[in-house]
Amino acid sequence: MKQHFEMMAAYNRWANGRLYEAAAELTPEEFTRDVGAFFKSMMGTLNHILVADRIWMKRFTGEGDAPARLDTILHSGLPALRLAREAEDRRILEWTGGLDEAALDGRFTYMTVVDPKVVSQRLAPALSHFFNHHAHHRGQAHGILSLLGKNPPSLDLAYFHRTAEGRDYA
Repeated sequence: MKQHFEMMAAYNRWANGRLYEAAAELTPEEFTRDVGAFFKSMMGTLNHILVADRIWMKRFTGEGDAPARLDTILHSGLPALRLAREAEDRRILEWTGGLDEAALDGRFTYMTVVDPKVVSQRLAPALSHFFNHHAHHRGQAHGILSLLGKNPPSLDLAYFHRTAEGRDYA
């Protein structure tokens, strides 16, 4: 189980890097344009992914900042957002690398954001949600790139496995 989550953390960093490379090709107007996505724009979508990561990592570790709203804009410009994303991806990799099977089988308790209530659950299923959430919103960002007439990168896990970074997990 631990190796699976280490792979997902490595894949997450790789996919985010590819997505941010593609987003760097957007003009500032395209980056902030409301295209009707759930978080409106590429800026809103990329910020949401980072916001959610910070919320979950605070729940998992008890450390770090956790925004109070899912639509918080942490950084309005891509360069600062990218630096924050890269730092969070390193944090996720380091944290998952330090987990053991007992921790993955263990439970943790946290407060939800949208409809505040206390939830207690096993860590492994929560981590599955955590990484699935990334894929869900990266898919929306991929769609935003398409709507803006850009050529979105392949973000498939199978493609990651064919890269130098992902080969050890294939």
